[in-house]
Amino acid sequence: MRYLEIDSWERKQHFEFFNTFFDPYFAVSMDVEVSKAYTFSQKKGIGFFTVYLHACLKAINSIENFKYRIQDNKVVVYDTIHSSATIMRPNKTFGFSFIKFNEDIVDFSANVRTEKKRIFNSDELFPPVNSDDCIYCSAMPWINFKGHKEPINGGKESVPKLAFAKMVKEDNKLKMNVSISVNHALVDGYHVGLFYEEFQKALNAYK
Repeated sequence: MRYLEIDSWERKQHFEFFNTFFDPYFAVSMDVEVSKAYTFSQKKGIGFFTVYLHACLKAINSIENFKYRIQDNKVVVYDTIHSSATIMRPNKTFGFSFIKFNEDIVDFSANVRTEKKRIFNSDELFPPVNSDDCIYCSAMPWINFKGHKEPINGGKESVPKLAFAKMVKEDNKLKMNVSISVNHALVDGYHVGLFYEEFQKALNAYK
């Protein structure tokens, strides 16, 4: 972890402008093709959610702006971004997880299973570890949404928020809509565009 030198940052004016907003988040939603990722998950016996979350984190960690967080009006740069995903229990409530990212899909899958087991055996909403070096994300596999809004608690937030929709078949391809909300003080549309490009590359890389 390190601090960004804001005074020499080319986005200093953008940061200072949007950092004054009550709600500086903007959001977009678009679909990605998940055919190869889904086939890989079935072949390897790894949950589809685990596979596309792994691809998502690979994309997030490849773009520096998604590693930025605002703390005490300073910009912290984390080395690695993990995932705080909602995991639903059998009783249909959910708990927040903290899933450590690992480049190796097998190790990452083990991290997902560990958090799932913890949540299934607890009624706690929050995980023991809860920090800003993550993304917030929710899977909604019942809904093929085209737009999505994440809740804002009214405080100074800077963690990216993502939601994954129902997988659908279109033109013999499997697709899934993905919504992302980001703090405009840290991230611009250009970086969101890069995210979708890198996410699609990562989804296509599973064999």
